[in-house]
Amino acid sequence: MFHRSFHHVIVATVLSLPIVSLSVQPAQAEDLNFTLKNQTSGTLVEFYVESSDQNNWGSNLLVGQNIKAGESGVVTIADGKTTCVYDILGVWADGSKTEDYKLNLCELGSYTYTE
Repeated sequence: MFHRSFHHVIVATVLSLPIVSLSVQPAQAEDLNFTLKNQTSGTLVEFYVESSDQNNWGSNLLVGQNIKAGESGVVTIADGKTTCVYDILGVWADGSKTEDYKLNLCELGSYTYTE
């Protein structure tokens, strides 16, 4: 009796192995979308995002568009990375810059500039 039950357990285990191995896949990067809000009196003309482990800024994500006072927009980070922790740089119409560091944009879901 024990031998027969043990045999069924072994067969069931062996049959389930291919299923487990097929379901294990490496983590894949997805685009990160979040809302950028401008609750200042200025106009945001450029916006840069880069993972916190980098030393330079990526590309301007607001090419051809601005976020005026009181407005908001959806920003998409399609950098192919699996990180959520980013540094951000906003450039204003008057030439001033605002930086913030080590933000978990996945958890925040949005970022608001205020005065």
